[in-house]
Amino acid sequence: MPSRTTGGTGPVAITKTVPPGSAERGDPETDGGGEAGSGEEGRYLNSPLLLTLVLLTAVMFQDPIRGALAAPVMQSWMTVFVAVMVQALPFLVLGVLLSAAIAVFVPPSFFARALPKRPALAVPVAGAAGAVLPGCECASVPVAGALVRRGVTPAAALAFLLSAPAINPIVLTATAVAFPGNPEMVLARFVASLLVACSMGWLWHRLGRTDWLRPPARASYEGRGRGAAFWGSVRHDVTHAGGFLVIGAMAAATLKAVVPAQWLSVAAGNPVLSVLVLAVLAVLLSICSEADAFVAASLTQFSLTARLTFLVVGPMIDLKLFAMQAGTFGRAFALRFAPATFALAVVVSALTGSVLL
Repeated sequence: MPSRTTGGTGPVAITKTVPPGSAERGDPETDGGGEAGSGEEGRYLNSPLLLTLVLLTAVMFQDPIRGALAAPVMQSWMTVFVAVMVQALPFLVLGVLLSAAIAVFVPPSFFARALPKRPALAVPVAGAAGAVLPGCECASVPVAGALVRRGVTPAAALAFLLSAPAINPIVLTATAVAFPGNPEMVLARFVASLLVACSMGWLWHRLGRTDWLRPPARASYEGRGRGAAFWGSVRHDVTHAGGFLVIGAMAAATLKAVVPAQWLSVAAGNPVLSVLVLAVLAVLLSICSEADAFVAASLTQFSLTARLTFLVVGPMIDLKLFAMQAGTFGRAFALRFAPATFALAVVVSALTGSVLL
């Protein structure tokens, strides 16, 4: 044990045995570690201090900020941003609650019994199970993450992730209301979305690699009661997925504010270009799947097939979804999964529209 001489100012030096490493830990009894620890923390910004700095900056520059916010571009930006957040946040909370319920209250053995042992058969079962979740794409991401944590094969969890926001009863009912004169649009959306979800699940099972998929992290709640574990899981997912939702909504609002509306009128006259344009528009707008049918119905200058593509692509891949998938499953996963989903959704929706519409 190393010894330290203290009180050396007197005639007699008093020695004190110090445990190894206690000085490094800032033991207040050894060398004023309390002050050192507070000095160490002082070098970092905490949330209240950062919020205070932001508010002070806003007060100091309120006139330029007010003038910038009054610009038409900023008004459009704020409208889109708030609309995306208001539409998505309730369903994100629903997904977080379902995710926490799965993580805390559902035993892992349930999924082993509910899904077939073979991944190739588990994929269509999980895809069809997406029809019972009354939420949008923001809800499906945390739920899919919980399924992976619970040992469900990633191929089945990804099929559920894609199908749930596109074929659940609320979305199909909204589609029927938005297209009262075209009831076949409901069937076309259901068929195309389920085909894409199952195909991507099988594709991942066949070609996916484990090092591309980062398992969603989860804090340990061992030793806690179920209530404490449930709310701890909720807080974890809200702060994690909610931050990526904000980033995605900001990107969608920025792109929506700078894309000229005249481009849409020009693109609608070309059958192939119209499909591609609405597919890209679905990604950029990042509209909640419960509301996208009404937006698609308003695009009357486009064909039904092009609007079907808008309805199939949007719930499966858009800006906020890409950000949330990257945050939940890792960037390596999102960079491969998102482009493949987009390409397959465009092809399948175009073929389904040519047959059913």
